[in-house]
Amino acid sequence: MHRLRTCAVRLRPLTASQAAQTVGPQRPITVASPGGARTFPPIRGYTAPVASEPFLNGTSSNYVEEMYFAWMEDPKSVHKSWDVFFRNANAGAPPGAAYQSPLGLSAAPQLSSLVGAQPNVEKLVEDHLAVQSLIRAYQVMGHHNAQLDPLGISCVNFDDAPVNSGFQDVGFYGLDESDLDKVFRLPTTTFIGGSESALPLKEIIRRLEMAYCQHIGVEFMFINDLEQCQWIRQKFETPGVMQFTLEEKRTLLARMVRSTRFEEFLQKKWSAEKRFGLEGCESLIPALKTIIDKSSENGVENVIMGMPHRGRLNVLANVIRKELEQIFCQFDSKLEAADEGSGDVKYHLGMYHRRINRVTDRNITLSLMANPSHLEAVDPVVQGKTKAEQFYCGDNDGNRVMSILLHGDAAFAGQGIVYETFHLSDLPSYTTHGTVHVVANNQIGFTTDPRMARSSPYPTDVARVVNAPIFHVNADDPEAVIYVCKVAAEWRATFHKDVVVDLVCYRRMGHNEMDEPMFTQPLMYKQIKKQKPVLQKYAEKLIAEGAVSRQEYEEEIAKYDKICEEAYNRSKDEKILHIKHWLDSPWPGFFTLDGQPKSMSCPSTGLTEENLNHIGTVASSVPVEDFTIHGGLSRILKSRAEMVQKRTVDWALGEYMAFGSLLQEGIHIRLSGQDVERGTFSHRHHVLHDQNVDKRTCIPMNHVSPDQAPYTVCNSSLSEYGVLGFELGFAMASPNALILWEAQFGDFHNTAQCIIDQFICPGQAKWVRQNGIVLLLPHGMEGMGPEHSSARPERFLQMCNDDPDVMPPLTEDFAVRQLYDCNWIVVNCSNPGNYFHVLRRQILLPYRKPLIVFTPKSLLRHPEARSSFDEMLPGTHFQRLIPEGGAAAERPEEVKRLIFCTGKVYYELTKERRSRGMEDVVAIARIEQLSPFPFDQVKAESERFSNADLVWCQEEHKNQGYYDYVKPRIRTTIERAKPVWYAGRGPAAAPATGNKKAHLMELQRFLDNAFGLDAFKDQQ
Repeated sequence: MHRLRTCAVRLRPLTASQAAQTVGPQRPITVASPGGARTFPPIRGYTAPVASEPFLNGTSSNYVEEMYFAWMEDPKSVHKSWDVFFRNANAGAPPGAAYQSPLGLSAAPQLSSLVGAQPNVEKLVEDHLAVQSLIRAYQVMGHHNAQLDPLGISCVNFDDAPVNSGFQDVGFYGLDESDLDKVFRLPTTTFIGGSESALPLKEIIRRLEMAYCQHIGVEFMFINDLEQCQWIRQKFETPGVMQFTLEEKRTLLARMVRSTRFEEFLQKKWSAEKRFGLEGCESLIPALKTIIDKSSENGVENVIMGMPHRGRLNVLANVIRKELEQIFCQFDSKLEAADEGSGDVKYHLGMYHRRINRVTDRNITLSLMANPSHLEAVDPVVQGKTKAEQFYCGDNDGNRVMSILLHGDAAFAGQGIVYETFHLSDLPSYTTHGTVHVVANNQIGFTTDPRMARSSPYPTDVARVVNAPIFHVNADDPEAVIYVCKVAAEWRATFHKDVVVDLVCYRRMGHNEMDEPMFTQPLMYKQIKKQKPVLQKYAEKLIAEGAVSRQEYEEEIAKYDKICEEAYNRSKDEKILHIKHWLDSPWPGFFTLDGQPKSMSCPSTGLTEENLNHIGTVASSVPVEDFTIHGGLSRILKSRAEMVQKRTVDWALGEYMAFGSLLQEGIHIRLSGQDVERGTFSHRHHVLHDQNVDKRTCIPMNHVSPDQAPYTVCNSSLSEYGVLGFELGFAMASPNALILWEAQFGDFHNTAQCIIDQFICPGQAKWVRQNGIVLLLPHGMEGMGPEHSSARPERFLQMCNDDPDVMPPLTEDFAVRQLYDCNWIVVNCSNPGNYFHVLRRQILLPYRKPLIVFTPKSLLRHPEARSSFDEMLPGTHFQRLIPEGGAAAERPEEVKRLIFCTGKVYYELTKERRSRGMEDVVAIARIEQLSPFPFDQVKAESERFSNADLVWCQEEHKNQGYYDYVKPRIRTTIERAKPVWYAGRGPAAAPATGNKKAHLMELQRFLDNAFGLDAFKDQQ
């Protein structure tokens, strides 16, 4: 078939010679002329200059082409004037002359009578184009005119972008009022016609107003996918789409009753308590329930939710269906503290519940993630947990597990983590195949007006970056809310992409129930005081329609009030707050029934020689045939093979041994972060790239053994806050996986500080939620300047919960019990063997704790930073402290100085000790596990060298690093019998100098202090 730009663009009569070149048998057209009948071959020309017919430029050509297609299929389907136009044009008439008025058309129209008719056809095409432009204007900007604000004082400012729509503005498009009754053929880009293909202009405008300018505002025309745009148009433009059955209306009313009366009950019983109620946005509850119902209908079995504090108790009660007495007892000031942990306020707690969905009669699991006050921080955590649940149940398309995120308007626009989370939404290793975002748009942030809180018209404009459609809806119209939520759930099920529902509502109280909003928003709150509650409005509407009677409505209220009263009476029997009842991520089978570890011991983390050799062989080979790797990589793999033959490992190979062995044991491993596939320092190379075939890769770690667990290694987007939050959420889903996040450099973790401070460090204490996430933070003073030097160990150590002034009782299971009692484990391994052990111990422990590892940079290739297979065989363990094992250990009583240190500085100390010939008088012990502190082993080492003075040596500055953490603990260990001297860099504001020479001078200075046996005489 020809490419049919035909009549629309390039028609003109052909010369005889051109006519002769035309291919294909076609029916000739006979036209009467003064000299008798003339026959024209029906030839289509493709050569006319477009400029010769200006009305056929641009989009007009699309319209004419559309008409032409219809005419080709059936000449009777178009207006008679178009029929004649196309026949004449095919006969060779220029487009401007091909039109003839339908009046007096004869069977054989004369070409001569067509000349001069050009203005008529131009007017016809221009009018149709004007109607197309009008329709498009509604689709693009109709939401500007929608009645979205229940208060009628809309804070969305479109002064700079007026919309020309409605009957009064048709002149803007070149139409006038006399055209209102004219019938126009509708383009294929609209569904307002329903079964009709043409409508009068007046009706076209009326239907567009109904679709786009009532209580729903739809933003979608920025989406660059025609199928998706058509899908949305069909959902909102088709006449009669928002019809609800009687049953649906009654269900909606019942849900509105529960949502409203729950808040009223709390206000009545605890009027002086903060609860961050939902008043003004009660339709949020039926909105969420509708999304869940619709998703359950589409096959979703597991919904993971994240939300801020506003309305949280209501969601717990009426969406997740937590027992009301468990919520009410939280308000009791006499309730004793938690059974374990330090707890959190009621509007931060999470919940996990599996129940039958009453609408679909299918099982559904709902979990609401616990979260801190830091708004939006929970977003990536929810996405990570959702991804993990999808991964473990083989849900590769997100058909069974989904996430719903709730947001406030000010935070959605203001918090950068929202943007970071959106940018994970379509990345292969991070996508959750579409999230439904619901914004409770109070049109205020605490006391801040929207015009001070964002530069964009809507709070939801950030979602446009990922082509997510945005449905704005007036929250005082519950039926519009429900319809929009149905469409949102269907969108997610159909396209597996994010979608945003913007519930435009108001906040009846202040930021909390104790707050006075009239100080800052007097006019808004005067209007709110006059505002009729949405339940009352909707009930009156249904009573007027005859859908329910007033008696039925009042019975529904009385029924729920009774449920609340009964639950309140039962809540008085609750004496202790059980935080376990609020756990959002249970791990069935991992703990005993009462939530305790199944043992208090850790088996050996060593491996057999045979297994080490096997994994080493995989690490040094390419397990795929006809795969060309880079020449430099061939040398790296060859050197790995040589190391395996010599029974040694470097840092990368030690990590390989740990990962490979855990995968063999069925433990899934996920390593994520910036450039982790190769490794920032080009040491890891877990993903091999074929040098000749684009995108062909190989991951040898997935070829360790036939029945191994899968290994996921994925370069992340250039985000720390979002990606660390995501991995934390992933680690929540199962204890039987090792989830690691590696920072590009250790100091980059500070852009994810919120996740570390609010979730990882106190997560178990606040929410009784264990987590085994591992943070790999490259750290070390290498003379590379103030950035990329320090992973800020002092911050992690300051947040450890062990007491520096109390020597714990040294029981038989001291090491494991100490780990159980701590909030996280902080290590700085000085050799790859110990790194291997600490990674394996992370999984072999009978409980889960976050692990912070300060990983090396120069040690990755340091010839002395190697470990022998002998340190990794069965029976070996992680060494919390590596004692002195050289000449000094042979005659310990003659040792003058015992230096404690950690990490890379050990190799600088041993080199200096060698060069000074002090191996027999200076002992060096490496504290590998900084927290929990190895009191027992530090005690043993200091007692062994009882005549030595004690020095803590670090390469970091004195006000940074480990000194402030280890000094009081060493002093407690030795019962303050001796001072602990400091050898290291002096206090400084920056982590390191930017001058290489200054760096080396500082290094030499503290080495002189460390080995100068008289260095601290004047400080005595």
